[in-house]
Amino acid sequence: MPEGHSIHRIARQFASVFAGEALRVSSPQGRFAAGAERLDGGVLTGARAHGKQLFLEFHNELVLRVHLGLYGAWSFGGDSRFQGASSIGAPRRIGERETAHDDGAASVYAGPPPPVGAVRVRLASAHGWADLRGPTACELITGAERDAIIAKLGPDPLDPGSDPGEFVARVQRKRTAVGLSLMNQEVIAGVGNVYRAEALFRGRVHPWLPGAALRDDDAAALWEDLVFLMNDGVRAGRIITTAPSHREGPAGTDSGVPVEDAHYVYKRTGLACRICGTMVAMAEMGARKLYWCPSCQAA
Repeated sequence: MPEGHSIHRIARQFASVFAGEALRVSSPQGRFAAGAERLDGGVLTGARAHGKQLFLEFHNELVLRVHLGLYGAWSFGGDSRFQGASSIGAPRRIGERETAHDDGAASVYAGPPPPVGAVRVRLASAHGWADLRGPTACELITGAERDAIIAKLGPDPLDPGSDPGEFVARVQRKRTAVGLSLMNQEVIAGVGNVYRAEALFRGRVHPWLPGAALRDDDAAALWEDLVFLMNDGVRAGRIITTAPSHREGPAGTDSGVPVEDAHYVYKRTGLACRICGTMVAMAEMGARKLYWCPSCQAA
């Protein structure tokens, strides 16, 4: 499932390419036909993300809410004014990395191409287009309903206005394992399986430590590290959590870091910990695979 940094990249891309434009909205698949009809011709006034939720706001006070879930993805294209990723979302072959827009010779833009696959909704302007496939949620809501959804979610590390103390209070309120709470969107919004494993490792936090037993400074450090990591993910378009000195290959740039060097524990079961040499372990937690170092993250 795309994590919060990807959804914020999508919101930025919509704001950059489509904000202020009257959009042609359709549902080639047909499952969003009624909603598309209500949005068709509307002007996009804003795009925002909170956690894994995307909200596209229109001048008629309607909001298109999208949650990509496990299989959803956006694809983009357009003329020379269009810059950004050409695809953001599932499927994931190398973690949370987006496909970059082709910077080669620009071709003449003649409008969106014919839909490929089950396109739930297509948004098109005079300069670009966006296709949505396979989302868990795609619905029209009001601004008040958007606000109610956000109010139920935890603070988002990518929102500069989020209160770190709110995360500390929410995670310590739980007697469940910290590893479970980090995946609970009502505790913290936007964290997924990769950021969960990597932040816990970097903070040397035992995944099964009850939230109520997590010290204030450790909880605050978790939040601060997630703010850093997720903002870096927005910038780079992928999740890289390792320091250059802990990678086996050459340092290079973020885009050049091989996937096998990008993480400390995620999907490294049975390999040596980059810090202590202990074999990285894996277990099921909350129906998802959790990766950790039994030595660096000892109870």
